[in-house]
Amino acid sequence: MIGQSQSGTGKTAAFVLTMLSRVDFSINKPQALCLAPSRELARQIMSVVVAMGKFTPVQTEYAIKDNLPKGASNVTAHIIVGTPGTMTDLIRRKVIDVSEVKVFVLDEADNMLDKDGLGEQTLRVKNMLPKNRPVQIILFSATFPDHVRNFANKFAPNANKIELQRNELSVDNIRQFYMDCKNEEHKYEVLVSLYQLLTIGQSIIFCQHRHTADRISQRMTAEGHKVASLHGAKDAAERDQIIDNFREGKEKVLITTNVIARGIDILQVNMVVNYDLPLMNERDHYGNKEDARPDIETYIHRIGRTGRFGRKGISINFVHDKATWQQMEQIERATGKQIIRIETNDLDAMEEQMKKALK
Repeated sequence: MIGQSQSGTGKTAAFVLTMLSRVDFSINKPQALCLAPSRELARQIMSVVVAMGKFTPVQTEYAIKDNLPKGASNVTAHIIVGTPGTMTDLIRRKVIDVSEVKVFVLDEADNMLDKDGLGEQTLRVKNMLPKNRPVQIILFSATFPDHVRNFANKFAPNANKIELQRNELSVDNIRQFYMDCKNEEHKYEVLVSLYQLLTIGQSIIFCQHRHTADRISQRMTAEGHKVASLHGAKDAAERDQIIDNFREGKEKVLITTNVIARGIDILQVNMVVNYDLPLMNERDHYGNKEDARPDIETYIHRIGRTGRFGRKGISINFVHDKATWQQMEQIERATGKQIIRIETNDLDAMEEQMKKALK
């Protein structure tokens, strides 16, 4: 099955229920495998499996770096959640026996099947599954760009499909704004002036690069604002600690890269800031970066960290030159949703407009 529905509408519950309902608890072997693009998402999915399986004898295990199965040379857990590289490794080393696997789930499937990224490893896992018995393949995401949709059809042939129209890609309860900044430095000043608003609920600030995330968070911290920064260059224990603190509300503002653009579900998040718009990193044959196009799918996932399950949410895009302005216009055209201007030189008016949007 290939399933598409907007962010924050309950895809995880749907596929976790599928996995739990297919497990035969009398067989102590892996029967359902679930793959996700990041360790943060794998941990979150696992917490849903544990919560929904609370009154069943389900046994679970991770296939993510630094949370590997302890002791036993083979895993007896019914449901295994992990990332593609580690899952491939454990199956190859026979730590995970796939002979009884009945369900194979890809969360954020378009990201998992993308040729550049995790596609190769995901395909490896699929190719190691039993050939002599039917395995249900389930692909879920809020977005499926055409080039991935074609691959998904090969990956899960003759699938049942639930698909969205282009204008349904993001939920209507996320109000989208933009702020006209003069230049890079002004973006930082505007962000700082937003701090009071960012901490009404919780906020996620997305940057294109790790070094930007670190730089902003160091600078804001030095100026007395409490912020946390999270990206893939940090080690596993630190990443877990940061996201757990944010989940528990100990941190209000999280500055990050696309590592948590997908799937992360924290209900108190009511504001997302695209400090940098997400871009496709396309290079031409000579290695020159072309006029970068916006990455529409990542944009839809990023803003979908707010406005979850019928709540109100705000997203703000920082625009600071002709290129970013054009990129934002492309996003508007692609999503069919209007992005409204917010005045950046009148702080009171700015606050007023945003508080109204959250009511």
